[in-house]
Amino acid sequence: MIKEDLSLLEGLHTPFYYYDMDALEGTLSAMKAAAQAAGIAVHYALKANCDPRILKAVRAAGFGADCISGAEITLALESGFTPEDISFAGVGKSDKGILTALKAGVSVINVESVQELLVIEHIAKKYSLKANIGIRVNPNVDTHTLRYITSGMQANKFGITETDFPRVIEILRRSDSLVFKGIHCHAGSQMDMRSQAYRRVCRKVASFCTFFEEAGLKVEVINLGGGLAVNYEDPSEMPDFEGWMDSIREIFSESGARIITEPGRSLVAGCGTLYSRVLYIKENDLKTFLVIDAGMNNLLRPALYGAYHKIENLSADARAWKVPGLEEVTGENQVYEIVGPVCESSDTWGKERRMRLSVRGDLLAIRSAGAYGQVMANSYNMREPAQTVYSDKIEEAIKEEYV
Repeated sequence: MIKEDLSLLEGLHTPFYYYDMDALEGTLSAMKAAAQAAGIAVHYALKANCDPRILKAVRAAGFGADCISGAEITLALESGFTPEDISFAGVGKSDKGILTALKAGVSVINVESVQELLVIEHIAKKYSLKANIGIRVNPNVDTHTLRYITSGMQANKFGITETDFPRVIEILRRSDSLVFKGIHCHAGSQMDMRSQAYRRVCRKVASFCTFFEEAGLKVEVINLGGGLAVNYEDPSEMPDFEGWMDSIREIFSESGARIITEPGRSLVAGCGTLYSRVLYIKENDLKTFLVIDAGMNNLLRPALYGAYHKIENLSADARAWKVPGLEEVTGENQVYEIVGPVCESSDTWGKERRMRLSVRGDLLAIRSAGAYGQVMANSYNMREPAQTVYSDKIEEAIKEEYV
């Protein structure tokens, strides 16, 4: 749960990202306890948030790193992750990224296609290196998540399907440069890890492991990617790490392989908030727009695929709290379409949002912005990036602004 001091936040220029480091530590501790109890390793997906202090906290928790580019591998190494605790994934690895992974000696490169496997073999042979290989399998299971973040169907670009397994096995058997390590599967984000769909994915993975082992390739590692769902309506709700670990252990209890999970969003979403101010209230015959100074350049998810973020007007809440009887005047009976300043109609934070009566200058909190927020930010319209503020460094941030 974000703990904020409105009097301090009011002293900062918006928009800005705020990370509650205590909330982050609490989530990391909960994940660590659940994973250790189940005997399962955790590799944090850097793509969710690669802020240096976030990575430092993740590494301090004892987690590894899941990377999808050579630059992420380099950052992980610079942040203290060891090569043995780094996995390299991604459907479009560049030759440069592959070479970075090989020279670093990462624990496994998860391969997405037959051609990629051959390219990795060629690069490894050229530089007299060994490539630790994981085969990312496509289970062709619908996990009923958002279509933009599903990745386990044959219609998706990810993973190798069963029909290509014989060719993959043939290449692995004859190669002196490729070392088979195990199976990787990522079926999508925002999944209920206790659902039957997720269990079907796990059972498919288990059957694929059997197939490879019967072909003479020992499965040492089973990497179960996929994002545990977070509650964007209630940011204070802790993700169900124990339920997730129990579901995995239930199906892989007899496996002698090392089991790895790849949480990203569920570890960092709740600790982050994007703060913004109301610039204008604009009314027409159809609706009332609340124009704020944070836009799709700061947090792309709503514009990109209609993602939901809870939005609170902290200033209006404070006014109602301080003035007896004002609740009836500023009650949550105002309906707004909340939009940003970017010159695109898709720059919309939410339609038909109910909140207290808002005025120019009010401070708004866009919750659960710790994952896929700042890391996807851009400078469209030449807008300046949102600054980063940490809960334990907020007074320093205020001083820096007014030096």
